[in-house]
Amino acid sequence: MAHSHDGTELPTLSIVDHPLVRHKITLLRDRATPTKQFKELVDEIAMLMAYEATRDLALEPASVDTPLETTTGWAVRGKKLTLVPILRAGLGMVEGILRLMPSARVGHIGLYRDHDTLEPVDYYFKVPGDVGERDFLLLDPMLATGGSAAAAVTSLKRAGATRIRFLCLVAAPEGVARLAREHPDVMVLTAALDRELNEHGYILPGLGDAGDRLFGTR
Repeated sequence: MAHSHDGTELPTLSIVDHPLVRHKITLLRDRATPTKQFKELVDEIAMLMAYEATRDLALEPASVDTPLETTTGWAVRGKKLTLVPILRAGLGMVEGILRLMPSARVGHIGLYRDHDTLEPVDYYFKVPGDVGERDFLLLDPMLATGGSAAAAVTSLKRAGATRIRFLCLVAAPEGVARLAREHPDVMVLTAALDRELNEHGYILPGLGDAGDRLFGTR
């Protein structure tokens, strides 16, 4: 079980602390890292994290003809895996994961914050059919306040999803705690658990605004 920096238990969180992930996250944090390299790093980290996130995917026996004989191997029942990036920063994580699992489907969720209620509302929601049979990986580089993540999970559940995991690159304890409170069945995988949010809702030490750094809009 993961703990925040002040020792609070975070039961839904696992941290992917592979040496390559830790190395690449440090480069990602660097303000001097240019957009092109930032995109490549997000892509690579997402791929390494997906390797961990899919550790317990269901397998089925498969017959295969080697050059010498027929044997039985295994095939991932991965046709039912669906990646759902939260627009727009989540898009940066899709390609790396698809390289590992080309047969995965991709949905999309777009959220905006309602000016009056300050609650996230989805303006775009598109996922493949047969939702109840699918495993969903919800993607967003940053889990900050947890508002968008919780709203995205709510939208997926409303559509009938039952198996959802959330993948992010950096997380704030506040966001992990909120998501766990609203959706205790959703496991969160992050590459780094950061210290806190500042008063503007930015993760500290963080890596700035992932969307702006991915798309060169800062």
